[in-house]
Formats: sequence, C-alpha cells, structure tokens
Amino acid sequence: MAAKWLEFITGSLEQKKQYRDAKKRIEALPEPYRTVANAQHRYTMYYGGITDGDTLVRIFLDLADLWERAAVDGTPIADIVGDDPVEYAESYAEAYGGTQWVDKERARLIEAVDDAKKKEHRS
Repeated sequence: MAAKWLEFITGSLEQKKQYRDAKKRIEALPEPYRTVANAQHRYTMYYGGITDGDTLVRIFLDLADLWERAAVDGTPIADIVGDDPVEYAESYAEAYGGTQWVDKERARLIEAVDDAKKKEHRS
C-alpha cells in the first residue's frame, strides 16, 4: 500500500531503479567512453526535456548499451558521434520522441493566441 502511494507521488520506483542501473553502467565504462557517455547523458537531460519516464529510461538504457558495445568493440568515438557532437546528441534524443516539457507550453501558447483571436473578433 505504501509503495503505491509513494509511486503516485514520486513516479515509478521501477523506472528509478532502471535509471540508476543505467547510470551505474555508464560510470563503469572505461575512459574515454565514460566521459562521452556522461556528457551525452547530461546534455540529453537538459536538451531533451522529456517528461515521460518510460521514454527517458529507455533512452538511458540504450545509451549505456551503445557505449558499452563501443567500448567492448573498441569503436572510435568519432565513428559514433561524427563531426558534430551536438547534432549527434540531439538526433539521438529526438529519435525517441516522447512528451517534452515544452509541449505543454506550446499548447498554452496556442490556446492563448486562439483565445485572444476569438476575443478580438467579438470586439
């Protein structure tokens, strides 16, 4: 009972566990993969603005998979990231879709403009 109440307030405990596991896997990577994976993780948290827990967990589990595989295979970082690390990180995050915090603000903006137009036409 308490777990369900706690999850209602804080979100899925399973998602939190999966996120922490992904973060631990990233921290266990050898250098320089760990540095790049942490930088991509941090950028995704700021850039992505994703509010859907399932999507966010999937992104970070896949991120850990990607960089673990690259480390095992010895794949050069440039072969993954390319010439523009920002473009790479943004494309990576955008590929997952999901609800972003800005979606709510976009809807509010559209609603405010629509309401203003209606009031303007009534005047």
